[in-house]
Amino acid sequence: MEGAPERWDAETEVLLMVAARRNHLVETIWPALERGAWVVCDRFADSTLAYQGYGRGLPREALAALHRLVAGEFKPDLTLVLDLPVKVGLSRAGRRGDNATRFERMGTDFHERLRRGFLEIAAAEPQRCVVIDATVDIAAVDQAIRAAVRTRLGAAV
Repeated sequence: MEGAPERWDAETEVLLMVAARRNHLVETIWPALERGAWVVCDRFADSTLAYQGYGRGLPREALAALHRLVAGEFKPDLTLVLDLPVKVGLSRAGRRGDNATRFERMGTDFHERLRRGFLEIAAAEPQRCVVIDATVDIAAVDQAIRAAVRTRLGAAV
């Protein structure tokens, strides 16, 4: 999803995202789960709801229906939300140099809506979601992630 922020309208953007997600489910995620493998994914339906729903203003009910179309009732067993204030996150992203994504260029208001969306999603599904304070040092974030995986999934990490 590179390019200028106005490269696609919100509807085109979400259709591209869910088409890629469906392909990823069919080609990678579901076969891996069938083999008994663990799957770690850095973005899934919550990201679509946050980015295109909260951030871009598409109707959340329509996004939920679109998810059901491409994934049925499939959801992750655990979702980790790494949370930090928008200005801190954009500052960290800016340190990567000229490789800002189109989303990173969408402005502070967009990112405030995005953060609020992720936090509301996590609050609505506390049995699946864990919010991790990402303002602390990387070792503390690592510890929090490992603790969440151990607690929620009973896995040794």
